[in-house]
Amino acid sequence: MKDKDTHPKGLNLRLMFKVAQALALVVGLLSLSQSAGAQDDPNDKRRPNVILVLTDDQGYGPMGAHGDPHIQTPEMDRLHRESVRFTNFHVQPNCGPTRALLLTGRPPLKNGVWATIRGRSLLRHGETTVANSFKDSGYKTALFGKWHLGDNYPFRPQDRGFEEVLVHGGGGVGNIQDYWANNYFDDYYQHNGKWKQYEGYCTDVWFDQAMTFIEKNREKPFFTMISTNTPHLPNVVPEKYTDLYKENKALQDKPGAAEFYAMVTNIDDNLGRLRAKLKALNLEDNTILIFMSDNGSVSRFGTWNAGMSGNKGSTLDGGHRVPFFIHWPNGFAGGRDIDALTSGMDLRPTLEAFCGLELAPTTAEDGKSLVPLIQGRTPYWINRVICLDKQKQQRTPQKTNPHTVMQGDWRWIEGELHNIGIDPGQTEDVKAAHPERAREMQKAYDRWWRTLNSRDPAAGHEIIIGDDHENPTTLTTHDISEEVAWNHDQVLAGFRASGFWEIEVAQNGTYEFALRRYPAEAGDPILGTIPIPEKLRKFVYYSKGYDFAISHDRSKALPVASASVKIGSFEEQKALPKKAKASPDYEVNAHGEVIAVKFKAQLKAGITKLEASFSDKSGTNLTAPYYITVTRQ
Repeated sequence: MKDKDTHPKGLNLRLMFKVAQALALVVGLLSLSQSAGAQDDPNDKRRPNVILVLTDDQGYGPMGAHGDPHIQTPEMDRLHRESVRFTNFHVQPNCGPTRALLLTGRPPLKNGVWATIRGRSLLRHGETTVANSFKDSGYKTALFGKWHLGDNYPFRPQDRGFEEVLVHGGGGVGNIQDYWANNYFDDYYQHNGKWKQYEGYCTDVWFDQAMTFIEKNREKPFFTMISTNTPHLPNVVPEKYTDLYKENKALQDKPGAAEFYAMVTNIDDNLGRLRAKLKALNLEDNTILIFMSDNGSVSRFGTWNAGMSGNKGSTLDGGHRVPFFIHWPNGFAGGRDIDALTSGMDLRPTLEAFCGLELAPTTAEDGKSLVPLIQGRTPYWINRVICLDKQKQQRTPQKTNPHTVMQGDWRWIEGELHNIGIDPGQTEDVKAAHPERAREMQKAYDRWWRTLNSRDPAAGHEIIIGDDHENPTTLTTHDISEEVAWNHDQVLAGFRASGFWEIEVAQNGTYEFALRRYPAEAGDPILGTIPIPEKLRKFVYYSKGYDFAISHDRSKALPVASASVKIGSFEEQKALPKKAKASPDYEVNAHGEVIAVKFKAQLKAGITKLEASFSDKSGTNLTAPYYITVTRQ
């Protein structure tokens, strides 16, 4: 096995490929500029618009076109018929890493996102995204829905190339960074950094607002990413969609399955609305429309996995092989399959090539432009090796964590060799029959791993406080280093969060830290209990660990006697009284109950760690504050 992308002697070929890419770009730009100065004229409609629709946890199987006998997806099936379909397309086994992979064109251990919590879902400082490439080339850029690559500066979507942003907080509606007690209906979402309430079901809102953006910018080239938080749990969807599956006996024995399928069908309806809007605006022919999912499906909800083994979180194909449909009537003919091994890393260079964008130099060695394949040509990298790992939720990556090495139909998975061409379910280890193949694929993984850790893996994950781009800053225990509280149920249940936050102080100055149990918009006290918010009473996770709001009437009281903060050389502890007056030490409600304990520190610019805690009268740490508001004064 000789893979030109992993051997030193492939360097010359890589260099030649980069030169060829650059020449192609120059030729393309000259051609456009001769006609109407395409790069200078934002109204030049020869540059295609781009819409990326990314679903959450749908996976490959739940779609009529892929053989699921129970799902109702007429619009996905129609797009499948009309698109170029990449049938051997792979991402990461879970959501945050896939998003970073798609946007940067780089694998997780290079872009810094290899987990979904503990500060390792934060897109590393200095990483650029395809949205930056579009924006720098005169496109209008927008994101609607899920981001999950950081909620604080400099990790927010508006810090990474997206001009128009409408998102929920964290990895899903109801996550700890999200607006308090959001439940998919009539919720508050962040519009360009400000919370605003929107009427309707979350997925409908994302598509509604995306179509508004598209219509507003129809005279300009645009890049729009619609990243749904469905069909990820909790399984919540309008009843008219669950009604479609009530009589389906195959789903009745799987709690949550009907709701899961209903969420997919709701996405399908919205996809149809989007395509109708494009047609009505006369944008359909010159819009690149891409549909895909972020990882494998969830086995306890789905009934069909297209013959694959493994689901979300697995390094078997069922965990990371996803649909990838690309449709552009002005650019190429659809209705055909491409079976070459391809990756989410390829999205960025493909769009940069199709749209005549400035090339991102750091992506060339990782992602590959799919343009040659779409045009029917065979690129030099056709027999490429792709390595994929799952770093679980660790803060420090480990080579021995689950991984797979792929080349064509071959899969090397932690000591087993599979050929999906004859065994798509990956049930038979054929290592004994192909020992040389197994050895070469292991060597490829060893080479790949050595390219990933040329820098401190922890570097570049620091949340910046005191910067003019975001002041105040709200920290949550989603990004704390050890035990993470990541959703509203855990806040209500008094889950014990622990660890520290990685921080960069932007400038010397006076900083205030306000430690809270509940978010500022809730206005609830640290001590005592509160009623379960009405919006969370039917917020069904279908997961035993996250059903506190459904099974309890009130929150769990925490016997907090004191609060403390430690950052840099500053360290202080304050008592928490049952009642107090508003002061520099305490924020209180109308009843004198303490909402936040406040500390003021003189800090110097630089990288440091922040620790904070709520403790009982014996000094035992009960939990880190779930929310900390940091303000440079």
